[in-house]
Amino acid sequence: MYLSLPKNGGIISQIDISIMKKKVAFYTLGCKLNFSETSTIARGFKEEGFERVDFSEPADMYVINTCSVTDNADKRFKTIVKNAQKANPAAFVAAIGCYAQLKPEELAAVDGVDLVLGATEKFKITDYINDLTKNDFGEIHSCEIEDADFYVGSYAIGDRTRAFLKVQDGCDYKCTYCTIPLARGISRSDTLSNVLKNAAEIAAKGIKEIVLTGVNIGDYGKGEFGNKKHEHTFLDLVKALDAVKGIHRLRISSIEPNLLKNETINFVAQSNSFVPHFHIPLQSGSDAILKLMRRRYLSDLYIDRVKRIKEVMPHACIGVDVIVGFPGETDEHFLETYHFLNALDISYLHVFTYSERDNTEAAVMEGVVPKNVRSKRSKMLRGLSVKKRRAFYESQLGTTRTVLFEGENKEGYIHGFTENYVKVKAPWNPALVNTLHEVELTQIDADGLVCFKSLSDDSETESVASAFV
Repeated sequence: MYLSLPKNGGIISQIDISIMKKKVAFYTLGCKLNFSETSTIARGFKEEGFERVDFSEPADMYVINTCSVTDNADKRFKTIVKNAQKANPAAFVAAIGCYAQLKPEELAAVDGVDLVLGATEKFKITDYINDLTKNDFGEIHSCEIEDADFYVGSYAIGDRTRAFLKVQDGCDYKCTYCTIPLARGISRSDTLSNVLKNAAEIAAKGIKEIVLTGVNIGDYGKGEFGNKKHEHTFLDLVKALDAVKGIHRLRISSIEPNLLKNETINFVAQSNSFVPHFHIPLQSGSDAILKLMRRRYLSDLYIDRVKRIKEVMPHACIGVDVIVGFPGETDEHFLETYHFLNALDISYLHVFTYSERDNTEAAVMEGVVPKNVRSKRSKMLRGLSVKKRRAFYESQLGTTRTVLFEGENKEGYIHGFTENYVKVKAPWNPALVNTLHEVELTQIDADGLVCFKSLSDDSETESVASAFV
């Protein structure tokens, strides 16, 4: 607020600068959960009269939603702050998210950062800003993680063709390498009624696919009404969402193998909306390493889950998270993981090179694996992932699938995914964005993507699809 004096004297008029529309930009690091929360926080800014712009554009305020799962995400933060300062040196810069909760002082010390908010404070960010004047030092508002015991619902729309719907937050597991419980607190869930309300809102906006997201979504129902008991199960959630009208596709994001029950797999196999795609963290194929990680399953259970999925959904896509270079992982342990994965009927891998995280048990374990060895093992598994994805794509040639096209023009092509997560491409046509088309998968191109021919009777689509054949 500032004051202006009339030239002819009289009463001082007060002019609130908030009437001037301010611009805000967002940058999100990390997981789908972060994207859902960024989108919800951005809607809060809009309600306060802000205009959202792209992060590369000049803005009055930049909000960076941070991640602390990998070293790379930490290191990128300083670069992102510098990019914001290039776009507008006078802009107010705020940091939120997991890294902001774990190491607020570290972020506040970065040149150009004005505000750092922790796990609960980030949802009230507009309460912590006034006139957007830059601070001499980064201001910190961060709770003790034990206080992060309430749930804030979120979903992401507008940024992508798919919507990310948050159903759960936090984690009660104690994996020895993970900082997420320290960054997000205990496991807690949205109420089933609110999840269904959010899903209906998303469907009403014409979005064709919803991805369920959370820290440990298989634990859904715990803390739903502020207590530790399960009012509903993950299967209850899946069944209820399947009945929501207007949703074309529902996709389950990463789910722990011990929480992916046969009943859920069987339901997905015959559901109206859930697609045959599962992403199941493994982390290691060696039982000895799984025990050091303090995972809640051994390799036999993982094999059972994969077999069950393929029994009822032979065409299902199965993605796997795996960590290489964990302390104590010998060459024999790694080869055990490699051969385990090679023998499994899976579709692709997400490979993470282990990195030490402060305040975790693994960071002080013996048997540290040299970084060059970690890198070599990571490269081997990434090569295996290419092989697995290629084999899965080849198994889908000649089949009929439904593709949902996304909204980006990439070098003259539009891309989309089938229900079982086969990535396809076609010549760019904006009319295809956010549309579903039944197609026959015909060939794999040099990029590893599947080209196809349309089976639609729609004449407009046929004219577009003629270039695909």
